[in-house]
Amino acid sequence: MEYMVLFYTHSGAIKFQRKCKKNNIPCELMPVPRILSSNCSISAKINAEDIEQLIDDEIEKIFSFKEGEYISIYENKE
Repeated sequence: MEYMVLFYTHSGAIKFQRKCKKNNIPCELMPVPRILSSNCSISAKINAEDIEQLIDDEIEKIFSFKEGEYISIYENKE
């Protein structure tokens, strides 16, 4: 499944990319799509079966991408 992961900081995105590489998960860092946030921030597009193992405090939001739509599946409430 394809996911778009949004971060609080650029360093959080870099750490996430390293974690994905270690777990052999393709990860592409890119600007956050405007439809998901007006913040000028960084996001990661990944393809993974299980995203739960990758969630940490650096992640702000996670969206799945199905049938041309982004669907919110996680939001850090802290």
